[in-house]
Amino acid sequence: MAEPHSLTDATPDLGESPTFADQEVLERAIVKLALLGQQVGVSVDQMIALLESGLSVVELVEYMAARNRQCRCD
Repeated sequence: MAEPHSLTDATPDLGESPTFADQEVLERAIVKLALLGQQVGVSVDQMIALLESGLSVVELVEYMAARNRQCRCD
């Protein structure tokens, strides 16, 4: 059985400034998340509100994926 990967192993040290490449990856991820939100009827403002209410980024992505599956089944 494979060991789960820790997110802390994949992310840079928060004390370091992000590199240009890190910044590009982050920007692409945010654009993709915004586009998925648009597809499933969740605005960027709603995503921000969900995150501010305590939802983690992983939980937000899971929520949007579930809405995406629901949209395809309807």
